Amino acid sequence: MEVCYQLPVLPLDRPVPKHVLSRRGAISFSSSSSLFGAPDPRQLSQRRGAISYDSSDQTALYIRMLDVRVRSQVGFEPERRSSHPYLCIDFRTLHTRLRCGSTSASSGPETRVHRLLSFQRYLHSSRLLRGVPQQIPLHILDEDYTGQARCMLEKVGNWNFDIFRFDRLTNGNSLITLTSHLLNQYGLVELFQLDMVKLWRFLVMVQEDYHSNNPYHNAVHAADVTQAMYCYLREPMLAKSLTSYDILLGLLAAATHDLDHPGVNQPFLIKTDHYLATLYRNTSVLENHHWKSAVGLLRETGLFSHLPAEDSLNMERDLGSLILATDISRQNEYLSRFRMHLDQNNLCLSNASHRHFILQMALKCADICNPCRPWEQSKQWSEKVTEEFFQQGDIEKKHKLEVSPLCDRETNTVGNIQIGFMTYVAEPLFAEWARFSDTRLSQTMLGHMGLNKASWGGLQQEQTPISEEAEASADTEDAATAVQRDANTAAVAGGTSSKEIPQGSRES
Repeated sequence: MEVCYQLPVLPLDRPVPKHVLSRRGAISFSSSSSLFGAPDPRQLSQRRGAISYDSSDQTALYIRMLDVRVRSQVGFEPERRSSHPYLCIDFRTLHTRLRCGSTSASSGPETRVHRLLSFQRYLHSSRLLRGVPQQIPLHILDEDYTGQARCMLEKVGNWNFDIFRFDRLTNGNSLITLTSHLLNQYGLVELFQLDMVKLWRFLVMVQEDYHSNNPYHNAVHAADVTQAMYCYLREPMLAKSLTSYDILLGLLAAATHDLDHPGVNQPFLIKTDHYLATLYRNTSVLENHHWKSAVGLLRETGLFSHLPAEDSLNMERDLGSLILATDISRQNEYLSRFRMHLDQNNLCLSNASHRHFILQMALKCADICNPCRPWEQSKQWSEKVTEEFFQQGDIEKKHKLEVSPLCDRETNTVGNIQIGFMTYVAEPLFAEWARFSDTRLSQTMLGHMGLNKASWGGLQQEQTPISEEAEASADTEDAATAVQRDANTAAVAGGTSSKEIPQGSRES
C-alpha cells in the first residue's frame, strides 16, 4: 500500500481536477421530496463524484481524503452514472468549496485536498470538527442518563437487552458506545495496540455513514446486530475456540455490515440501472458496497496502519467475506453448507477456515435475529423494516416502476410479511444454529420466534372480520411465497459471481 501524506492542511476551497469534473455525483433520494427531477445546477457544481481514477491505471482506486492519499491494491472498476431517467442515486460525494480570500503569488503550486465522504457524512461535512458526532456528546448529558447507560452495558450479554432504550440513553450514540465498550471488554484495544483517537474517529464515522432517515437500516440496527453478535461469541462452542483476531473481525463486521445502506434493496438498484449494480455485476451489490465503504473508513482513519501491510489486507478481505455472507439471496447456499457440516459432524473449530465459516453463520443469524427478540422489541423492528419496504414501493409507484415484492402497502401487512419471513427464512436458519449450539440462548431464540409468530397471527385475526379470514390466510401465504421469491429473484439477478469478488475467502 502506498501512502502519501500531504502535510499542509488547507481549506477545502479548491477547484476540482479535470478528471474528476467529468464524474458528477448525484444526490440522495426521498419518497417525499422532488430530488428525482432534474438536479439543480448549483447542486451539481457542489457535488462531484467521490472516486477518481488515474487514466493510466484503471484498476487502481485513488481515495483522496483529508490530507492523505491512499492507493488501493484491491481492483475496482469505474463507477458509472445511473441511466434511469428518474433515478440517479450516488452514495459518495466529493465536497469542495471555493477558497475565501486571496492567495499569495509566492505560495507555490496549489495543493488540492479531497475527502472521501458518503452522502450521509456529506450532510454533516460543514462541521468544523471532524470526528465529533452530530448529537450532543455523552459527557455533557445528564449524569443520570449516562449512569443508566453504564448499568445497561453491565448486562450487554443479556438477550433481552433493549437497544432502543440504550440508544435513547446514549443520545443516539448506541453504535459508538456499544462497540467501543465491547472492544475494550475483550482487551482488543490493548492487544492490537489500537490508537484510541483513531478508533473513536473510526466509530464516529461509521455511525455517521448509516442513514438516520432509514426506518430500519440505520445505526441502531447496526448496534442491535453487534449486540447479538456479542451474545453468539459468548456461546460455549465459540468462546473456547475463537481467537482474538476472530472476535475483532466479528465485532467490526457486525458494526459495519450495512454501512451506507440507501434504504432500497438490490433488485431496485438493478432495475434502475444504478452504477453500483453495474460495478458489482448485479452480484451482492449492497453487501459489496458496505464492505468497500468499511475498508474506505479503515484506511481513512488509519486504524490498522501500524500493522504490517499484509496483515491489514488480510483483515480487509476477511471483513469482506463476513459482510458478503449477509446477502439474503445466498441464504440457501450457506444454509445447505451449514446443514451438510452438521449432518457429517465434521466441523472442527481448531481449523481457521471452519471458525471463519461459523463467524459467517453467526453474523447471518445476528443480522436477521429480530423475530427472535422479545415481542416488544421484535414488533418495533418488524414495523420499521416493513415501513422501509413500503417507502421503496411508494417510490416505485411514483415513477411508474414495477413494485417489488412485499413493498406494496396496499396489498401487504406487517403481520403477513413477518409470518412469511419467519417461516421461510428465519426458522430454518435458527433451527440449524440450535443444532450447532444447543444452549439456553438457542432455545430462548426459538421460543421467542414461535411466540412472535403466534402473536402476529393473532393480530391478523383480530384485525380481520370472520368473512375475510380465508382471504387474509391466502394473503399471508402469498406474502410468505413472496419472501422466498424475492430471495430467489435476487439470486437469479445476481448471476454467477465475479472472480474478483471473494465469495467467502476460506474453504471448509
